[in-house]
Amino acid sequence: MLELLRPFYPIFFAALQGNPEGAHNSVIKILERIWKQRDKYWAKWLIGELENNFCGDYPLLRQRLWGLDFPNPLGLAPGFDKNAQAAGMWKSFGFGFAELGAVTFHIQPGNPPPRMFRLPKDKALLNRMGANNDGAAAIASRLQETWREKERRIPIGINLCKSKITPNREAKEDILASFRLLKPWADYFVVNVSSPNTPGLRELQRGEELESILGALQEENRGEKPILVKIAPDLDKQAIREVIKVARKHQLAGIVATNTTTSREGLKTRILPATGKPIEEEAGGISGLPLQKRSTEIIAYIYQETGGEIPIVGVGGIFDASSAWEKITAGATLVQFYTGWVYQGPWVVPSILGGLSQKVRENGFNHLGEAVGCRSAELLAKQ
Repeated sequence: MLELLRPFYPIFFAALQGNPEGAHNSVIKILERIWKQRDKYWAKWLIGELENNFCGDYPLLRQRLWGLDFPNPLGLAPGFDKNAQAAGMWKSFGFGFAELGAVTFHIQPGNPPPRMFRLPKDKALLNRMGANNDGAAAIASRLQETWREKERRIPIGINLCKSKITPNREAKEDILASFRLLKPWADYFVVNVSSPNTPGLRELQRGEELESILGALQEENRGEKPILVKIAPDLDKQAIREVIKVARKHQLAGIVATNTTTSREGLKTRILPATGKPIEEEAGGISGLPLQKRSTEIIAYIYQETGGEIPIVGVGGIFDASSAWEKITAGATLVQFYTGWVYQGPWVVPSILGGLSQKVRENGFNHLGEAVGCRSAELLAKQ
């Protein structure tokens, strides 16, 4: 039945062009209601329809990483389910894992609207949401309730960010407080010091500041949960090497590359219709196709610098199997997307996964893991 709706998705997407945040919130509320009513006939039927349409078995794509089983490498990136309202639903859309948040210790409303914009000419999103969320305590309580009756079916991560009201000098304590509350309710954690929408946050990517945060988290963690760090695409090679150095010192589980970009280079959109202002004057991070090449270059660079020893989660500009494959062969063990899912609808998930399985076979690999990083040196040579 859901396949019949596929031709109408572009119409639905275009109709909601003027209010992308409202459309997003409506989807989350619908999914939350389905989850809460999952024992009722209508919800069971709908969940079954979702799984019949979007879920598949992909033996060549299965991986075990950090002691966790990933049925496939394609995950939902953070930002879509900020408050863990639909945490139990993401397996039904075919995802191999999902990352929730960003979560801050303090409740925060985020930046004033309008704060999310679609750039159709660029297949991109511009967002300056400002990590709006219900706060770590409320989200921990929601996740506890979610997993009480049904165990996690795919790995669930949480993206941790410093609260806006917390000065950078107290970032360590702020993020640590969130981690303590949320630790029992997720499978891995990502330290987000790279969002462009929290003032001063990216300063925490510097060696000393980052080392302080990660050192405190790992001391509290005691090796129980994988902890990763998420970096910006706007870092130069020296800054990336510094992050790698800190990641090695504190035995991080991986690096997420990358967050949104503040660059406006190469955009076809010159004036933002919603505000009438030049795109260069609009604050916020760009995700989607404009980020594709830069994030892949950073993945290849990290892979080469680390000799593939630190797992990489690749994110930025994935729209199809080819762009996902490019990130994997550059060095990403797992990949995430958000913008591509929004632009193309949920049918793109099985399309990507089916395409990845085909690429594994066509290139003579026995499983996806053998392809990770196989073209990293070639991609770097082209830069």
